[in-house]
Amino acid sequence: MKQIDTAALRNLCLEAAAAPRLRKNLNLHSVLEDPIQRLLNAFEPGTYIRPHRHAEPPRWEMFAILTGRAAVLTFTDDGRVLERVDLDADGGTRLVEVPEAAWHSLVALAPQTVLFEVKSGPYLPNPPHDFAAWAPAEGDAQAAEFERWYRHAAPGDLPPV
Repeated sequence: MKQIDTAALRNLCLEAAAAPRLRKNLNLHSVLEDPIQRLLNAFEPGTYIRPHRHAEPPRWEMFAILTGRAAVLTFTDDGRVLERVDLDADGGTRLVEVPEAAWHSLVALAPQTVLFEVKSGPYLPNPPHDFAAWAPAEGDAQAAEFERWYRHAAPGDLPPV
C-alpha cells in the first residue's frame, strides 16, 4: 500500500525549492503507460508553466490541493482568461477538474504548494501544437512576466504583450 505522510510532502517541497524549475513531481503510478496517471506536483512561486492543453486524445485533468495555495487558469484560444479557480489547503476550494482539451496553466500562490493530480494515461508528451502560441516557452525572457501575471489574472484579462 502506498502512503504519503507529512514528512514525504515536506521532502518533496524541499526538492522542488532546490530544483532549477522550482517544481518536482512524485509519480504514484508505476509506469508511464498506466491508464490512470496519479502524481504529486510540488511547485513554488516563480515556476512558470506554459499554458497547454491535452487535445490529442482529448483529456481532462483533476487537481486537489494538499498544501499551500495555487490558482488554476483556463484560457480561450487567443489567451484571454476564461476561468480562474483558487485552491487553498486551509479552506475554500480544494479540487478542480479542467475540461478535456482546455487551455490551462497553474501558478503557486504560496511556498510549499503540493497538488495531487489525476489524469488519464498513458503519459504522452504534449506535441508542440498543444502549447499556447500566445505564451512564451519555458526559459524565455518573458516567462517570468507571465508567471507574475498569472498570480492576479482574472476572467476576461488578456495576457501581457
